[in-house]
Amino acid sequence: MSDLPYLDYTALLTLAQSAANLPSATAPCSCTRTPLDGWASLPNSLPDAQLEPIATLMAPNDTQEPTFAEFHPNGTSYWAVDAPIAPRYFPYNRSQVCRCRECDRLYLRYQEGGGYFVDQRVRLVDPSLMVDALVDADDTH
Repeated sequence: MSDLPYLDYTALLTLAQSAANLPSATAPCSCTRTPLDGWASLPNSLPDAQLEPIATLMAPNDTQEPTFAEFHPNGTSYWAVDAPIAPRYFPYNRSQVCRCRECDRLYLRYQEGGGYFVDQRVRLVDPSLMVDALVDADDTH
């Protein structure tokens, strides 16, 4: 359970739009040399401590395990820079919302894990890509 405040879609969208319009977030970013418009492993050029966790997208009172279904109605993929940001879908539904301490940009971050690895993944929050999609029990996107 996270001590971070939960953001629903509307709260995340409001925060993302506000952050995207800050002067520091509209100036060229030199915080990382790796483009983070789509999901990527946390690059060495962006120190872990530079990302301040400020909220979570994991619903606090949800009794069901968050879905692993992804939302790609237009044929995008997990790695695509134009993939929709759908907070109820994987991996967004397991993400923290973080603010860069240097440039004030918002990032989503979660831990991907497999049999022999753990990988911190990060993606820039682009409010124009956000979608308030409801999870369908039969969803196989």
